[in-house]
Amino acid sequence: MKIARWVDGADLGEGFVIDDRVVPFPSGLRVSQVLAQGLPAAHRLFERAAGDSGTPLESVRLLPPLEPASIRDFVAFEEHVEGVSAGVEGKSHVAPEWYEAPTFYFTNPHTVLGPGDVVSPPVTSRLDFELELAVVVGGVDGSDGRDLDADAAREHIFGYTIMNDWSARDLQAREMKVRLGPAKGKDFGTSLGPWIVTADELERFVDDEGFLAIRAEVYVNDELIGADLVSNAGWPFPEFVAYASRNSRVVPGDVLGSGTVGNGGCLGELWGRNGELTPPPLQPGDIVRMSIEGIGDLVGAVAPMVELPPVPRARKRPRHRIRPLP
Repeated sequence: MKIARWVDGADLGEGFVIDDRVVPFPSGLRVSQVLAQGLPAAHRLFERAAGDSGTPLESVRLLPPLEPASIRDFVAFEEHVEGVSAGVEGKSHVAPEWYEAPTFYFTNPHTVLGPGDVVSPPVTSRLDFELELAVVVGGVDGSDGRDLDADAAREHIFGYTIMNDWSARDLQAREMKVRLGPAKGKDFGTSLGPWIVTADELERFVDDEGFLAIRAEVYVNDELIGADLVSNAGWPFPEFVAYASRNSRVVPGDVLGSGTVGNGGCLGELWGRNGELTPPPLQPGDIVRMSIEGIGDLVGAVAPMVELPPVPRARKRPRHRIRPLP
């Protein structure tokens, strides 16, 4: 099953993509409600909707397939870390701590973009994309999403979508020297889409070790930049979900990005390997197309950069411990 959100004229639609048409959920349900009910309930809804005529897919504008409850983004591909570290540190290096657990950060769920949307980046000389596959979490009866093991976490994987983690690498590099972040180097835009493909649709691609062996490609202005198998990640997806839930909780509508695939899944990796900004950073007007086997294509465009007033520098303050007398 494919699940999407769309605009048809002035009307918002949420439902299934069936062949070449979109069909609203029965009873006016929303994607958030269907995710909360879980995958078995979604199959029952599909049986009720499958015979509806719907609306031609080509006549609607697709939106992000969900409004995420949160977005975690992992860094799970060793090859990506090798390449990016070469650009940042001057040599390829994967920290021993990387191998210990699938590390992630939280990004902004309020700047999510959909298929065909344009990203409005900050002023940056190193605008980049990141090709990722993302898990969409669904509800499971009797589970609150806390402290899951890998088997229980697998049941919480409702489906998958493509994720483009737009990145301003120069801003990101400055922020991370403070040993916190990334923040403004990332939070201006994350593209998701074109729809959610339910986990059962991709089960045939799961290999003997539990990894999802599907091909991911990224193009800039129709030139192939990178391609990889998602199964080259350091951990299978249920272990991402399980780790995110440790001493915490995952809930329906959470999005967990795989992190950037290797072999050119982002420009930053290639800059590190090439020792120069080749291929060049993204520019206004560039079109980025991501294609993942079994999912589809996610296209995004780059708008002119948004120039804002400069940020004031930190004030050097006297370190009084007692409020000075007037």
